[in-house]
Amino acid sequence: MTIAEILADPNLLPWFIPVAPLLAFFVIVLLSNKAKLVSATSAGYGGHHPDYEGTQVPVVKHWSRVVSVWIGLIAAVISLILAGSVVLQALDQDQFGIHVFADQIAWMDSGTEPFMMGVLVDPLTAVMLIMVPIAVLMIFIYSVGYMAHDPRQARFFALISLFAAAMLTLVVADNLLLLFVGWEVMGLCSYMLIGFWYEKKSAYEAAIKAFMTTRVADVVMLLGIVYLYAITGTLSFRSILYDASVLQLLESTPAIIFGSWGVSAAGLIGVFLIIGTVGKSAQFPLHTWLPDAMEGPTPVSAMIHAAAMVSAGIYAIIRLFPLLSAGGDAHHGHYPLPLVFLVVVGGFTALFAATIAVAQNDVKRVLAYSTISQLGFMAAALGIGAYISAAFHLIMHAFFKALLFMASGAVIHGMEHGAHHVHSHDHSEEEHEAEQGHAFDPQDMLNMGGLRKTMPVTFVTFLIGGLSLAGFPLITAGFWSKDEILADAWYGLSHGYAGHIFVFVMLVLAAFLTAFYTMRQLGLTFMGEARTEEARHANLGQGLVSFTMTLPLIILAFFAILAGYVGVHPDFPLLGSIFSAEYNPFFRFVGATLLEVPEKLKFDTIPVLFSFGIALGGIGLGWLLYWRKPLAAQQEDPLIGILGLQLHTLLKNKYYIDEWYRWLFLRPAHWVAHVVTDRFLDRTLIDGILHGIARVFVWLGDLMKVLNTWLIDGVGDGIPEGIAHSGRWLRRIQTGRVQQYLLFVVAAAILVGAVVAVTMASGS
Repeated sequence: MTIAEILADPNLLPWFIPVAPLLAFFVIVLLSNKAKLVSATSAGYGGHHPDYEGTQVPVVKHWSRVVSVWIGLIAAVISLILAGSVVLQALDQDQFGIHVFADQIAWMDSGTEPFMMGVLVDPLTAVMLIMVPIAVLMIFIYSVGYMAHDPRQARFFALISLFAAAMLTLVVADNLLLLFVGWEVMGLCSYMLIGFWYEKKSAYEAAIKAFMTTRVADVVMLLGIVYLYAITGTLSFRSILYDASVLQLLESTPAIIFGSWGVSAAGLIGVFLIIGTVGKSAQFPLHTWLPDAMEGPTPVSAMIHAAAMVSAGIYAIIRLFPLLSAGGDAHHGHYPLPLVFLVVVGGFTALFAATIAVAQNDVKRVLAYSTISQLGFMAAALGIGAYISAAFHLIMHAFFKALLFMASGAVIHGMEHGAHHVHSHDHSEEEHEAEQGHAFDPQDMLNMGGLRKTMPVTFVTFLIGGLSLAGFPLITAGFWSKDEILADAWYGLSHGYAGHIFVFVMLVLAAFLTAFYTMRQLGLTFMGEARTEEARHANLGQGLVSFTMTLPLIILAFFAILAGYVGVHPDFPLLGSIFSAEYNPFFRFVGATLLEVPEKLKFDTIPVLFSFGIALGGIGLGWLLYWRKPLAAQQEDPLIGILGLQLHTLLKNKYYIDEWYRWLFLRPAHWVAHVVTDRFLDRTLIDGILHGIARVFVWLGDLMKVLNTWLIDGVGDGIPEGIAHSGRWLRRIQTGRVQQYLLFVVAAAILVGAVVAVTMASGS
């Protein structure tokens, strides 16, 4: 087939969407990432990244860096173009959802039928193919500036290209196995990118923590995949999720464990698959890895929190929703086991993470806990059957959270620029740290303030993203997506459904705290006057770095405002008639993913009023505390006075969950490793057995040595030595004297005669 024919065939085109970034990874790794180890300080990188000081870093030639960057960017653009082509053809397709784009190949013989691998584009895939390539391209452009002064820039673009390829593979996969392949490759990429600056102990420890935590969940998820295949004989989404007879089989089959308690195979498989998402999307209690993942470069944070990784977890639940809801009807208060699990975990996580974010001072950690909370929103929405609302919030959240992370990265980059200016013009870094009493932290919001003056573009875009996260009414995407979830929860609450009541209460509280801590973050970062010299000189400079870091912010700010209008309820006053003349376009399009399009709820003003109230209330409280009277240098955070020192410390230390895990899991694991495995099993038992065997063989060797010396050597050497000794003795009689010889003859004759005489006498 020609390229034109492939581009015109929407069934084949999805195969090629992940190919471009995958090829970019291999080309960069094999061809353009040619490096040699040199001193970081002599190469000029120590000042940009203090952890490189005194180390040997791989530095590529300038042309290699430029080529690597361009290869990554071109690959991202190609994926966006191909994805856009597929989406446009999908939008032009009649009854898209009933008819989908798909293609398969035989991958492996598995008995009676070969296991098929293929691609699938349905309405859910289509909206993901809008969000993911756009976010990926913005992150790539942003990375050009952010990583400009890093010696491993080529390696970074290789890994982030592989990350993008894995996410796109996951999105277009038509079966759980291929989805899981992309899922695991992303886990590998996150490990390598979180620990990208592995000179920092905190970075490589965070990478290990992320890898191990998500692997625990992935093992459980894999068990669910295996069990699903054992029952159905297939992992194809269309063959399982869109076949009522298969879903009925799964719902009616008792689970292999807990089946006697009424748990169905569908219920057990659903819980196992959700546990995989709990790890990947950082839901309680497997949430602890995500805040530590901020140790990686900021573009990695944006990739993990927006375009890929955690979004993949929620996407997987949305994709598998017909299986998770088999045998139930959450819309009418009947929750099967997997949805109960989602309601409890998602609702609790949404509020739990929001309370922690309130007391964080690290500009990226606030956003990290915000991500955990917002993913809880989506999980809880799926638990109450709000399938489309969860998908809507996933897409909107990806846009404004990518914006927020990249804006926070610009802030950090500006603060580092300010610190470099202060250290190079005023005094040495050591003297500055001695004055402060500690090392300067460019991510601590208490070191910032007044940045709206030196970084105005970053301020405006950060403000837009923050207001969208807070759900500022009517003009932000975050408002429309959160309002849809609250509307679904309110519907169940008004009918007395327990799950809906729990979700509504938890999400309302979480949304209020979200609006508050967002305004706190904006106030501490941008308002008032600079609280440090570094903040006073913070900026992105000029040229390529500034341009590539601000352009994606402006583009994503556009989506953070306007993207939400595709989900306006058609009965919403005034705006509904403008943006949804007949029917909510997002609802109509994504709803066609399911066998039956969910019933659209009637417009209700009460959840809208709640959305207005909690957003404006949280924003207003944040304004009163951090905008009306901005925090001055050395001034105590007013939140401490409101919460009290003990509660504030509890929230700041994240409820000491990490410390509890260290005590419950890490310390016992270390004890088992050192005492049981190392000392007892290895040194005492295994070494004891091996050393005992060695001693036995050493003793046997010594015995053989003795036998060899006294018996074998004694006999073998004794005979020739005896002969030699006799020869030496007999040689003494060889004197040459005839008289002596005659004497010997006479003596011998006498001896013989004596013997004969004695013999004859005894014989007679």
